[in-house]
Amino acid sequence: MVSKLLAVGAFASTTLAHGLVQSFLTDGTFNQGFLLDYYYQKQQGQKTPDVAGWYAENLDNGFIAPDAFSTADIICHKNAEPGTASAKVAAGGKVDFQWNTWPESHVGPVITYVAPYTGDASSIDKTSLKWVKIEEAGYDASKKSWAAVDMISTNNTWTTTVPSTLKAGKYVFRHEIIALHSAGQDNGAQNYPQCVNIEVTGDGTELPDGVEGTKLYTPSDAGIKFDVYSSFDSYPIPGPKLMSGGGNGTPTTPGNGEQSEAPASSAPAATSAAAKPSATATPSATATPSGGNGGDDGALPESFTLDTFIAWLKKNAGTGGQKVRRHAREF
Repeated sequence: MVSKLLAVGAFASTTLAHGLVQSFLTDGTFNQGFLLDYYYQKQQGQKTPDVAGWYAENLDNGFIAPDAFSTADIICHKNAEPGTASAKVAAGGKVDFQWNTWPESHVGPVITYVAPYTGDASSIDKTSLKWVKIEEAGYDASKKSWAAVDMISTNNTWTTTVPSTLKAGKYVFRHEIIALHSAGQDNGAQNYPQCVNIEVTGDGTELPDGVEGTKLYTPSDAGIKFDVYSSFDSYPIPGPKLMSGGGNGTPTTPGNGEQSEAPASSAPAATSAAAKPSATATPSATATPSGGNGGDDGALPESFTLDTFIAWLKKNAGTGGQKVRRHAREF
């Protein structure tokens, strides 16, 4: 029984503990991002909505570790595939990235990149994208606060100002938080890259040379291996240099303090999801335990798959499972 409870905790924490950008605003217009529901729809052979947010399979611990920096997963997260739609924003305009949740223990920087592409969004080759950093925010010594934690106080919303000089065109925006609560040890940093497609309009002409996603960081970078529990006055934000005209971003609460709801005219017809996130991203899996292993007494079977476990958890754990947020690296 104890081992099963530990399994429940392990699965629940890896499924629910970490955040993702499930919606974003471009100059105030709502755009749907990726929802975990879409993963299950795809697994069941259903068509997923055409959204600007990239599909990703970050269903385990939700992050990319430094030992995977040389793999394609660091680009837009685990097994990422391009979103099939695109949003639009003017150069000099604002993009409000709306995370569904973020743990206070996961201190670290917030960074945003852009990479140009041509053709249809659905045909983007993520490995060929060249990334330009347009904003970065790390540790504010005057307030003794981290950018990622500041974002929590503004309803998990982070506002990026697009450089007014950025060349007009189609871009993938790569918005990322790097959690440093375990970064004092080798392979301890946790990268959470989130990608969305946005077309930039205007008369800007600047587009510096970019960097391939697999070359953005190395495990030994000073801002990747960093002990947040030591005494320090500054933090070296990792990655390539900031674009001229780039900024440091701001945690921002849209409107009256609530995350913006999706207007009926702008939300994809295939989904009714609003931008306002729930406390945790709970997958709406429809899988049922195979072979009757779940039994009728509510007991977790001796052996089970991820789908079996999720179905069992939904049936027996109720909303109480949403309270399980932590994983081993938090302690």
